[in-house]
This record gives sequence, structure tokens and C-alpha cells, in this order.
Amino acid sequence: MRIGGLQKTTLLDYPGRVACTVFLCGCNFRCPFCQNSELLEGGGESLTGEEFFAFLQKRRGILDGVCVSGGEPLVHADIEDFLRRIKALGYAVKLDTNGAFPARLRSLYAQGLIDSAAMDIKNSPEKYEKTAGAPCDMAKIRESAAFLLESGIDYEFRTTVVRQLHRGEDFVRIGQWLAGAKRYYLQTFRDGETVLTRGLSACSEEEMRTFKQLLLPFIPNAKIRGES
Repeated sequence: MRIGGLQKTTLLDYPGRVACTVFLCGCNFRCPFCQNSELLEGGGESLTGEEFFAFLQKRRGILDGVCVSGGEPLVHADIEDFLRRIKALGYAVKLDTNGAFPARLRSLYAQGLIDSAAMDIKNSPEKYEKTAGAPCDMAKIRESAAFLLESGIDYEFRTTVVRQLHRGEDFVRIGQWLAGAKRYYLQTFRDGETVLTRGLSACSEEEMRTFKQLLLPFIPNAKIRGES
């Protein structure tokens, strides 16, 4: 397991908990708007696994959650052992995933190794592969989304909105797909030096509100990230 980064304290990545976020290297997608592009190919290791678990040991009683992000954590065959060690220290685990590995997602939940999950919804199904930047099996994406909707796990869906990639009709189709989801967030794209593709831009606040309105008939709890 290669660890590409560690945010030592966060109140945002794992709602309701004081947590840290660990970023694992490697991903099967190449989303043009990815802000963690340095992690995609395996990246440089910022700390070893033993250093990470020593950190968790020291922060017991201060932190109560760990957000496991990436990259895509489920590309790793040893993710089960990694999460088991985190859980053994008494932490709740939130998993960030792109949904491409539903069998692994189901298995980890069945074993009690994840307590919460956040799944990135890249776009409407018709535009998914273009937005993911790599071949993707929509049947598996749909299976992961269905599992989160039906399993009882604490979850959220989220879409990073990019002017060049998303249109209003995409959110109607997403709403139809994920109808009844208990949490769905629109996230405003933020450019930066580590974004994979240059020249992308964010939508305006008005456009984001319009997209939210298109979702509400299907997902009444849809929100724009950061709004009150």
C-alpha cells in the first residue's frame, strides 16, 4: 500500500467526526478535473504504512474517524488488511470510492470494515466514460450505487461540476438514476496546479443553483456543497 498523503485533522471529510484523511496512490480512472493527479500512477510515497499506523496509535482519543481516499482505494488487493488494522485501533472508517469495484465494496461492508462511504458520480450514464477519462463498466458503477441506496450504510453521492463537462440534462438523468438518495452534493470545481487537465473552469453560482433545482424533483435532499 503506497500512501501519497495524510491530512492529519479534518472536520469536513468525515461529517460528524474528528478525523484524518489518508490518500492512497493509484486509480483506474483519469478524470480530467482530478485534483490529486500526482497520485494516479502510484505517485511518491509520503509516509510508510508503519508511520501511518504509528500516527493513528498516537492520536487515539483525539481522532475518532479515518477517511480513506485516493486515488481509488479499492484498486488495492490489500485494502481489506489496511482497513482491518485501522478498525482494530478503534476508528470508524469512511471510504471514498468511484464505484468501479462493487464486489469489493460489498465485501468490506459485510465484514464491518467500513462505516460510511462517499461515491463520486462522474456524470449522467451516457457521458460517464468521457468524464471518467478511461474505460468504465457502467454495470459495475450502477451496482455500487444501488448497493449504497439499499444497504443501510451511511453514504453520500457527489458530483464535481465542470463547465466543459456538465449540462442541465445530465442532472435530470442523474436524478432519475439516483432517485430518493438521502444525500447528494454538487461540488464546485476548483482549478489548481495538480488538476490533471488544464483549461477547465467552474460553473457560476447561478448555474449551480439551476442544476440543483433540476435534481430536487428526484432527490429532495440534493445540496450544493457548502451551502447552509
